[in-house]
Amino acid sequence: MMKAIREVLFFAISGGLGFLVDTAVLYLLIESLGPYIARCFSFLSAVLFTWLFNRSITFKGKSSNMKPRAEFLSYLVLMLGGGAVNYGLYSWLVSAYKLVSEHPVIGVAAGSIAGMFVNLATSKFLLFRKEARN
Repeated sequence: MMKAIREVLFFAISGGLGFLVDTAVLYLLIESLGPYIARCFSFLSAVLFTWLFNRSITFKGKSSNMKPRAEFLSYLVLMLGGGAVNYGLYSWLVSAYKLVSEHPVIGVAAGSIAGMFVNLATSKFLLFRKEARN
């Protein structure tokens, strides 16, 4: 039970730090690349950061039994699932609720939380599911 709580806590920390990486890279690139292309690079930067954090801290002692490059590509694909949930919920809330359309940060927060749970489940149960061999 404590191990599961630890994993959720560190996954949330990883997500929060990933959000900061995402935002920083977006703001660094937005003037030169525009909001859409810059967002692609910022998302990829956040995925790279959270993969490194999660494989070394959150799921320490667990293994995907993959080489790092293959593991990262698998992680990226899995994070796209959570990203789709995030963007879908955000879009629905903005279009369906006046309060959220006036304050889109509410939609961003709701989407981020929903996406985090999808990403936690896919990381824990699909990618980092086996105990590492020493």
